[in-house]
Amino acid sequence: MGKTVVEIENLVKRYRELIALDHLNLAVEEGEIFGLLGPNGSGKTTAINCILALLYFDKGSVKVFGQEMQPDSYEIKKQIGVVLQNVAVFEELTVQENIDYFCGLYIQDKGTRKQYVDEAIVFSGLENFRKFYPKKLSGGLLRRLNIACGIAHKPRLIIMDEPTVAVDPQSRNRILEGIQKLNREGATIIYTSHYMEEVEQICSRIAILDKGRCVATGTRDELKAMIRMGEKIHMEVLELQPFQIEEIKELRHVYQVEYQDGMLEIRCSGGKHNLVHILEYFGSRNIGFGRVYSELPTLNDVFLEITGKQLRDSAETHQS
Repeated sequence: MGKTVVEIENLVKRYRELIALDHLNLAVEEGEIFGLLGPNGSGKTTAINCILALLYFDKGSVKVFGQEMQPDSYEIKKQIGVVLQNVAVFEELTVQENIDYFCGLYIQDKGTRKQYVDEAIVFSGLENFRKFYPKKLSGGLLRRLNIACGIAHKPRLIIMDEPTVAVDPQSRNRILEGIQKLNREGATIIYTSHYMEEVEQICSRIAILDKGRCVATGTRDELKAMIRMGEKIHMEVLELQPFQIEEIKELRHVYQVEYQDGMLEIRCSGGKHNLVHILEYFGSRNIGFGRVYSELPTLNDVFLEITGKQLRDSAETHQS
C-alpha cells in the first residue's frame, strides 16, 4: 500500500443525547477499495459527512491526502468524487448536460471538460442516451448517470454510498465492473453497501462499524478468521431424535446445532474434516439423510457474529 488517503482519529460526533460516532478510528490507504459496513445507525453516513467536512464534529481529526479537512478545503474537495444513495441530477438537463454541469464545477478548460464528459459517458455505457432526460431513464441507467456525474472530473478519492440500491442485476454488474476499473486507473474508493456479496467481490479491505465505533477491520480472509465459525454444514434429515441432536452437539468442533422442518444446520469451529466426522456418526447410527452441503463462512456470518445483527434485515428497513 502507498500513502494514507483518509485518516480519522478519535472522531466523536453527538446529536444531543445520541452519540453517532464514538472515538472512531479509520485509515484508508491509497489504491484501496475500502468497504464500510454497518447496521442502520452505526455511523457510516455520519462518518462520510465528516470526511467531506459537511458536518462539524465534537472531537478528533479528519485528514484527507495528509491535510486537515475543513469546510473551505476546496483544493482537497476538487480531488474527491461523491456518489450518494439518493440520485442527485437535474431533471431539466439531458444526460450529457448533467455530466457537463457537474464536471464543470471542477474543470474550467472547455476542451478538457469535453474530453472528460465523453469519457464518463462511455465509461457509464450511456452513449445511446446522451440527449435523454433523466425521467426517461430506467432505474439502472439513472444510477449510472449518477455515478458519471460524480466521477467525470477524475477524482483521486471516490466515496460511493450504496450506489447499486434497487437496480437490476445487469446494471449492478456493470456498476461493480466500473468501480473496479476506476480503481485500476488509480482512484481510491470508499464503498458502503448492504449487499455483502458486492463487498466480498470488490473490496480489498473492510471495516465493520457498530454504535459509532470500528469493531473490526481487515481483508475478507482476516475478518473471517476473527470469528468462531469455520464451516457450516446443511443436511436433509427426515427424522432426528432429541438425544441424537445432543450427541451431534458433542462431536468435535461442533458448537451449534439447529434442526427444523427436516433441515439440520451444524456450525463448526475450525477443523478440516468436520463433514467426514458427521457422516461417520450418521453411518454408525444408521440414520438416513438426503442432500448434504458444506459452506465456509461468509461476510454475513462475520457481520452477524461481530454485531449480533443481520445486515440484510438492516437493509430492508434502510431509510436514508
